[in-house]
Amino acid sequence: MVARYELIADDLREGILSGARPAGSQLPSEAELAGRYGVARGTVRQAVAVLAAEGLVGSRQGARRVVLPSTVPGTMPDAAPSAAPGGTPGAARSQSFAELHSFAQWARAGGHRFGGRVIEQRRRRAGAAEAARLGGGEVLEVLRLRTLEGEPVLVERTVYAAWVAPAVEALPADCESVTQALYDAIGLVFAYGEHLIDAVAAGSQDARLLGVRRGSPLLRQRRTTTTHEGRPVESSDDRYRAGSVAFSIRNSIGANPLARQALDLRSGRGEHMFDS
Repeated sequence: MVARYELIADDLREGILSGARPAGSQLPSEAELAGRYGVARGTVRQAVAVLAAEGLVGSRQGARRVVLPSTVPGTMPDAAPSAAPGGTPGAARSQSFAELHSFAQWARAGGHRFGGRVIEQRRRRAGAAEAARLGGGEVLEVLRLRTLEGEPVLVERTVYAAWVAPAVEALPADCESVTQALYDAIGLVFAYGEHLIDAVAAGSQDARLLGVRRGSPLLRQRRTTTTHEGRPVESSDDRYRAGSVAFSIRNSIGANPLARQALDLRSGRGEHMFDS
């Protein structure tokens, strides 16, 4: 059964690609779209997130979504996409930080074949840093392997806050989209996120799961996400196999979400920070 947000995304996409919504035009507000389609605003956000993942719409902070010029038939895109290793020309595996969406949402929007499975999970007491981010008490730690086009590309080490842990534990081990499953189960919307990006060497476990040599370079994304109300949901350490996915960001002189932090060479701390 096709999810409601996917049907909404299909309808909006058709309007954009047909030229009915020209480049630079604004989409209706979330409230207007929710009323038009008879759904909750969270469902509208998911639909628009799909379009954003496809590069069809973008926005400035606090502004409505606008149709991007490069998406309109007959216009010249900003840059021609290149194929990722193992991919096909014109199908670059580029994930944007301009919008907050999960690996599964991005992969589905790009037409990629994807999967995931839980390697292990356990309840434990929160560490000091985790307690500061997620709240004290017990947390759920999940080790998950993600695949793209049948190849292992991502190891996720996610720690969930206690309040959402039961819903996560109830998901099947091979759940393709945790974000969608949690929305369907408890109405959870991942609304805000902070991302820290750096490179690390593959340890023994990462090397085995991703099929690379120990010490191989991995792209690491550390992220913390919250609800619209600011309630912490998860903190995760995600490690991508080199050459599998590229990250992109759209910015402007008026709104640039990219902040560069200095690297402390003695401690190895300091990363490029992307705030969604």
